[in-house]
Amino acid sequence: MLEHTFCHIQGIGYAGERRLWQDGICRWPDLLDHPDIVPRVSGNEIVAMLEQSAAALSEGDPAFFNRHLKQGDSWRLFPHFREGIGYLDIETTGLGPACEITTIALYDGDRVRTYVNGSNLDEFVYDVEDIKLFVTFNGLSFDIPIIENHFRINLNQPHIDLRYVLARLGIKGGLKRCEKALGLNRGSLDGIDGSFAVLLWREYERHHNEEALETLLAYNIEDTVNLELLLVEAYNRNLEKTPFYDDLQLAWPEPPKLVHQPDLEIVETIKRQNQGYTSLF
Repeated sequence: MLEHTFCHIQGIGYAGERRLWQDGICRWPDLLDHPDIVPRVSGNEIVAMLEQSAAALSEGDPAFFNRHLKQGDSWRLFPHFREGIGYLDIETTGLGPACEITTIALYDGDRVRTYVNGSNLDEFVYDVEDIKLFVTFNGLSFDIPIIENHFRINLNQPHIDLRYVLARLGIKGGLKRCEKALGLNRGSLDGIDGSFAVLLWREYERHHNEEALETLLAYNIEDTVNLELLLVEAYNRNLEKTPFYDDLQLAWPEPPKLVHQPDLEIVETIKRQNQGYTSLF
C-alpha cells in the first residue's frame, strides 16, 4: 500500500490522494511522470519526496514513513515491514508512573517470548534490539513510556499504535471492546482485564502460586497475539476504502501454538476472593 500512498507528501491530503487515484495516478512512478499535476504543490518537492520514499522502502526503513504519516495511517506500513515486527504488550501493578512491570509478551508473528519480573525480565532489553517496528494498543501512551522508564532505555523504533488506527475506522474504547467490535472471541479468558491481571500477579507474588502466573502469562500473550489479528483486520478494512482491495487484501493469520494456558479454577477463586473489585483499566 505504501507505493500507492501520496498523503505523506506535504500538501496532499486524503481528498487529493483519492483524486490522484481516480485520475489513474496510482503508484509513485505515475506521479513522478506527472509531478506538476497537484495544484499548489511544487513538482520539485513531490519528486524529492517520492525519491526519498522509494529509497526508504528499498532500504527497509519504516522510520521514514512513520515520521511522515499520521498514526491513524500507520497501517500502510504493515505488509512491507512485517518481517521485522514486534507485537508488544505489558502487564503492570497499576496505571500510575510508580507502577511496576510484572510481565511482558513479545510476538514476532512466529514465536512468542515472555518475560517475568524477578525471573528473566532483563532479557527483554536484548531481545527487543532486533525489532524494527512495534505494534501495540495504546503503547505510545502506556507500554513504551513504562518500559523506557523501567529499563532506562529509549525505544526509538517506529510504531503502529492500533488505538489510533482503529479510531480512524470508528472503533474506539479499550482493547477488549475493540476486539469484540471486530468479532474476536477470547474464550476462557473472556472477562479478564488489566485489573484482574494485577490480582493474578498479587496471588503469584504473595503465595508463589504458579497457576496464577500461568494464567497471567496466558492473558498477556492473548493480548499480544491478538494485535496481529486486529492489525490484519484493520488493514483490510482501510484497504476497502481504496481501489486496491482486490489486489492487496491480506489473509487471516494462523495463530501461534500457545505454551501457557489459563487455569480456570484459580480465576474463579480470585473472583470469589475479590468480589466487587473495581477495574483500573
